[in-house]
Amino acid sequence: MPIPDMLRANARLYPNESALVEVNPEVRERRNLTWRDYDLIESTSTCAYRREITWEVFDEKANRFANLLISRGVGKGDKVAILLMNGIEWIPIYFGILKSGAVVVPLNFRYTAAEIEFCLNEADVDVLVFGPEFTGRIENIEPAVSRGRLLLYVGEDCPTFAENYHLLTALCASTDPHIPLSEDEDAAIYFSSGTTGFPKAILHAHRSLTQAAEMEQHHHSQTHEDVFLCIPPLYHTGAFMHWLGSLFVGGKAVLLRGVKPQTILSTISDEKCTIVWLLVPWAQDVLLAIENKDVDLADYQLSQWRLMHIGAQPVPKSLVRRWMHIFPHHQYDTNYGLSESTGPGCVHLGVDNIDHVGAIGIPGWHWKVRIVDENGKDVEEGTVGELAVNGPGVMRCYYNNPEATAEVLHDGWLFTGDMARRDEDGFIWLVDRKKDVIISGGENLYPVQIEDYLAAHPAIKDVAVIGVPDNRLGEIACAIIEPKPESENTLTEEEINEFCQGLPRYKRPRRIIFAPVPRNPTGKIEKPALRAKYGAIGLVDRENQA
Repeated sequence: MPIPDMLRANARLYPNESALVEVNPEVRERRNLTWRDYDLIESTSTCAYRREITWEVFDEKANRFANLLISRGVGKGDKVAILLMNGIEWIPIYFGILKSGAVVVPLNFRYTAAEIEFCLNEADVDVLVFGPEFTGRIENIEPAVSRGRLLLYVGEDCPTFAENYHLLTALCASTDPHIPLSEDEDAAIYFSSGTTGFPKAILHAHRSLTQAAEMEQHHHSQTHEDVFLCIPPLYHTGAFMHWLGSLFVGGKAVLLRGVKPQTILSTISDEKCTIVWLLVPWAQDVLLAIENKDVDLADYQLSQWRLMHIGAQPVPKSLVRRWMHIFPHHQYDTNYGLSESTGPGCVHLGVDNIDHVGAIGIPGWHWKVRIVDENGKDVEEGTVGELAVNGPGVMRCYYNNPEATAEVLHDGWLFTGDMARRDEDGFIWLVDRKKDVIISGGENLYPVQIEDYLAAHPAIKDVAVIGVPDNRLGEIACAIIEPKPESENTLTEEEINEFCQGLPRYKRPRRIIFAPVPRNPTGKIEKPALRAKYGAIGLVDRENQA
C-alpha cells in the first residue's frame, strides 16, 4: 500500500483526531542570525505558538496541493522540491506531491544558494516550494532556477519572482485526485553528499516508504494511542521515516522547534508524548540538566513516556547507562541506516536487547545483512569487514549517475562504506568508517567541502580535515593546516575562524592544528596517518564502547 493510501485511510477512520502538532517554544533571547548560523533545529519566530491539524484537514491540504500541481501540468515523473523549515505545512506538501504522481525532493534548509541550484539541476526539478527563510538565497540564483521551473512561496510577503502557495491552493478543490500509484514507481529523491563533497541524488520507489512505515511500527510496537515527538529536520530521512510509524497507525505526532532540555521535557509532558527520538547531543543535554538539577522531573508528567530511541551517530554505552538509571522504565532502541537505505532501521538494536548496548544491533524487519571483505566475500564471525544490507528500502539508484550506483549496489546489496563485525550472538558492531565522512552530533560533514573552502585562504599552503573525538558530539571536524612559508609565524586560529564565517556554522572546523599535511606519492592526503597522530583511529568503535 503506497503511503498516500495510509493518509486516505486515516482521514476516513480518524477525521477529527489530531494528526500533526507544531510547537514553537518561547525564545527568550533574540538572536540576530543569518542562515549560515542556523542550528540543526531552528526556530525562526520569537513568539511561542502551537498549531494543530486533524487527519481530515491534513488530507484536504494534500489534495489541494496535488490538484494545484496537476492543474499546472505536473504528473508522473516530474520532480517537486521542498525547501522549508520544519513546520505543519511540510508533511501535507510532501503528500500533495505524491498524490499528484510526482516525485518529492526534500532539500536541506542549510544549503547554500549554489548547493540549492546544483540539487535542483541534478534532480531535474520542475517545481520548487520554498519559504521566507530562503528568499535571499533563491533571489541570488533566481534567473537560473526560475527558467522552466514553477516557484511556489509558502508564507507572507511573496516575492515577485514566485507565486503564492496559500492563495493558489485555496482556490483548488479539496477532493482527492486519485492518481493510481504502484510500489514500483518512483517516489522520492533525497540528497546525500559523497566523500568528494558533491551531493548525490538518491532515488527511492514507493515501496521504500511503505517499508519504512511498516518497519517503524513493527520495531516499536506503535499503536494508535502513541504520540511521537519529532525534533530533527524533516528533510532528513531519519525524521520523516520515523514519523511514518505514526502515519501507519493514525497516531498523533508533535513537531518541536527547539532542543533545550526544558523545552523537550515540557513538550513531552504537555503533549503526552510516548515515543521520543533524540540525537546523542540532545540526550546528553537532557541528562546533564537533570544531574545538575537545572530541571526537576517532578515538574513534568512523564509517566506515559515509554520509549526513547536514538540514532544518526554511535551511541556511547555510558549515555545509555545514565539514561536507564534515571528512566528505568523506558524501552530503548538504537537505529542505524543511510539515506540510501531509506534512513534508519535496516539495522537496529531492538527494545529487548538492552544487554547488547554498544552494538548497532540485528537486521531490521525485512532486512538482510552481510559483512564482507574487499572481494565481496563473507568474513568469519568476529572479523572486521564492510557492512552490506539488502531489503525493500534499498534505493533504486543514484539518479542519473550509473557510475556512482555501480560502486555501491551489487545484486541488490547496498555496500555502506562502514566497517563492522558480528559477535557470537549475531549482533553487529560498527568499528570504523571506510569513507571519510565525519558524523558530528548526527550531522554528516564531508571533509572535501571544508578543505576546498579553506584552500582558498591566501596564507594556506595545504589543508586536511579529519574527525577527532568529542565527548558531546561524538566527533568534530579538525582542520590540519599547513601555512605558506611566509605565513608560518603569523597565521592564527582566530584568523581561520573568522575566514570560516562564510561557511554554514555546522561545517566550520571546531579544532585547528597548524602542522604539515602528509601526502602519498600520488598526491592523496594520508588521512590514516593523520588519524593515528591525532587520536582518531577506531573512533567509531571507541564511541560505542565509551
